[in-house]
Amino acid sequence: MKSALIAAALVLAPLAASAQAPALSASDWRTPDPENILIIDTSQGRVILEMAPQLAPAHVERVRTLARQKFYDGHQFFRVIAGFMAQTGDPKNDGTGGSELPDLKAEFEFRRGPADPFVLYERLPAGGGTGVTETGFYGVVPVRTGPAMQMMASIDGKTNGWGLFCPGVAGMARAGSPDSANSQFFMMFETNPPLNSQYTVWGRVIAGQDVLAKIKTGPQEGRVAEPRDVMRTVRLLSDMPEKDRPKIQVVDTRSPGFQALVAAQKARVGGALTVCDVEIPAKVG
Repeated sequence: MKSALIAAALVLAPLAASAQAPALSASDWRTPDPENILIIDTSQGRVILEMAPQLAPAHVERVRTLARQKFYDGHQFFRVIAGFMAQTGDPKNDGTGGSELPDLKAEFEFRRGPADPFVLYERLPAGGGTGVTETGFYGVVPVRTGPAMQMMASIDGKTNGWGLFCPGVAGMARAGSPDSANSQFFMMFETNPPLNSQYTVWGRVIAGQDVLAKIKTGPQEGRVAEPRDVMRTVRLLSDMPEKDRPKIQVVDTRSPGFQALVAAQKARVGGALTVCDVEIPAKVG
């Protein structure tokens, strides 16, 4: 199958297809761990999501477990709000169900250390007029953390960080208790800062954001009328037969090519480019 170049964040027009796109070398691409790639075949097409165990290890392991049990197969997108998110993963398809596994403790935040693969994007005021925070990437997931200098003053040599709810980011749904996430999850259409540090970020769509956009939406509260779109199958890439596995590469956010892409994107929009707007191309073949 011919490879396609796909942007994980579709806020901007696809840079990779434009004349301004810098050339990428083979070393600018990485092949993701197949244990961290979730292949979601929906009634509207295929969505490919890269999970981030370094940010939310327990939640990623839960999704792996349920995918291997084929738990998610046939689940509906029962709550879908245009311009916000699409929610699924409930066997009752009404927002009240979950798996037979115990609920998970929240992983709203993580600890960032100097050896972690964090890629700085920009420094921003922390709020209240004092200090700064740093935005950047863990793989394809946009994050915000305390400043690197804060690590020197902490007992464990690290600083707090949290995933950002940008387009394509996957979060775990929960009830009122922070520790009530189980099986339900949602994928973002647009950026929504009020969710940051309130829900667990566990991955991001790297291909198929256009497929998500086709999923049937509901009214303002998001309850979708029947018939609904469904997840037909949900599989880990590592569990798929070799002949059926898509070949996936993603631009490495640590690479010089990625820095050139960011510079070109900033130039195209006059510099007003947030971490949520940055495109991270993927090749799927």
